[in-house]
Amino acid sequence: MDASAAAVPVTGGRDLLAVLRAYVSLTKPRIVELLLVTTVPTMMIAAGGMPPLWLVAVVLIGGSLAAGAANALNCFIDRDIDQLMRRTKRRPLPTHVVTPRHALAFGLALAVVSVTLMAVFTNWLAAGLTLAAIVYYDLVYTMWLKRSTPQNTFWGGACGAAPVLIGWAAVTGGLSPVAWGLFAVVFFWQLPHFYALAIKYKADYARAGIPMLPVVASARRVNTEIILFTWLTVASSLVIWPLGMSLLYAVPAAVVGAIFLLEAHRLQRRSVRGEPLRPMRLFHWSTTYLTVLFVAVALDALV
Repeated sequence: MDASAAAVPVTGGRDLLAVLRAYVSLTKPRIVELLLVTTVPTMMIAAGGMPPLWLVAVVLIGGSLAAGAANALNCFIDRDIDQLMRRTKRRPLPTHVVTPRHALAFGLALAVVSVTLMAVFTNWLAAGLTLAAIVYYDLVYTMWLKRSTPQNTFWGGACGAAPVLIGWAAVTGGLSPVAWGLFAVVFFWQLPHFYALAIKYKADYARAGIPMLPVVASARRVNTEIILFTWLTVASSLVIWPLGMSLLYAVPAAVVGAIFLLEAHRLQRRSVRGEPLRPMRLFHWSTTYLTVLFVAVALDALV
């Protein structure tokens, strides 16, 4: 019998706070936070200002629950490889704090509540995109792409960029070129962001048999893709400017985009020279880039 399947149910005298923390950790709250950073500014630019606060609250709650559902189901599906990787072996399923059955029920419950909430209080397009993002992330990316192709990060990128479309659809009931432009920014951004992380944990992914690009490809190939997708990220951010954004958006987008590109090229130069790569510099800067860019989106919407 699988060790995780034999885990003791979370009942009885266990500390309630520890149990709650375990379930919260299944939702990967740091990832949820990053997704929400892109959602509210997108809603603001879609509304041409601040949308109704009740709608913002619904989308934030529904989006958080949807992302949490996708992540909890991801933990359920990946429980076999999570116990092999140093980065993930302390998650609730590998440590048997939560049983697989409870994790599955928890993820499905969050998914039902999130989609229902979006359907009742926003519109069917936003609800449909929410459901599609959960299904694609868990059934297409986690169960298939992640384990079968080194291009898993590229093809899985639609999930991480979906909150932009969901936020726009919740406000307008449709999608526009600006919405697709912001989607492109987040979609392309994920490649250098997650490739940097995969470089850092290359041995972990190799141990678990996950064909992340840094595991199966040369450093030259990985660096080429990092630079390519960083350029596409910055280019996408600048293409949005003439679609209705002001200099309040364009100037910060150009500045942080230039720094993002500089960090990507620095990583390549360190690799060519045989120096320590320090990929987490690019990883952390990419997070700062996305945050600053979407703060600029929000400010642009308010003026």
